[in-house]
Amino acid sequence: MSEYFIQQQLLSENTRTLVKNEKGASIYLLVGRWGTRGDALSLYAMNGDIVASIKQTSFTAGARFELYQNFEKVGVMNRLLTFSRDYYYIQQLHWAVVGDIRNHHYSIFYKTQTIMDMMEATLISGDYYVLSVSEDRDAPICICIASVLNYWLVKRSKGPLKGLKKQLDWTID
Repeated sequence: MSEYFIQQQLLSENTRTLVKNEKGASIYLLVGRWGTRGDALSLYAMNGDIVASIKQTSFTAGARFELYQNFEKVGVMNRLLTFSRDYYYIQQLHWAVVGDIRNHHYSIFYKTQTIMDMMEATLISGDYYVLSVSEDRDAPICICIASVLNYWLVKRSKGPLKGLKKQLDWTID
């Protein structure tokens, strides 16, 4: 099992984000943006090879994302709404995301096998998301899934007036 660290403040931004291992070495670079249909994130190995990407294909309440690994489509992620909680399912891979997604503590399962666990951690260098992935080959897809879940949470927590308040902060002083 390997652990991957992503700095919290960078994951939800439209910026380049480094994914590091337990030793602090940069393993992947996540680039792209979210917000409109067709937007995508790409995950690159540090040698410049693209290893995975995720593309937003619909922008409705039941948003859909296509997952690619080495340019091959490996799954479609759907957000299914229920009354008690959100539920996420990745078709083709038959993975389900379960846990406390709002507090960034969840797991990805294939039947009863754990693919990934995600939690928050505070280190000397800042606040991070820690992804514990059982198989290294699944790490790129898991990182893409975590980025989408984080995007939905950040988008949901920003009410319509939060962006306006941020724009008007300069006039309050």
